[in-house]
Amino acid sequence: MNKTAALKFPRLTTSSQKRALKRITINLTADEAQNLEKYCEQTGQLAIDVIRELIQALP
Repeated sequence: MNKTAALKFPRLTTSSQKRALKRITINLTADEAQNLEKYCEQTGQLAIDVIRELIQALP
């Protein structure tokens, strides 16, 4: 992949640039799940992106 494509499409990276990922599972109450779904509908974000942003904001 050329550098221009990597700059325009940062998610399209080569295998050497991929970060190691760890899959986790969380259990939510019905109210928590409903709150998350409602927030996602209001913001147009995916739940995974909302959760990831919250984790990244932790100190």
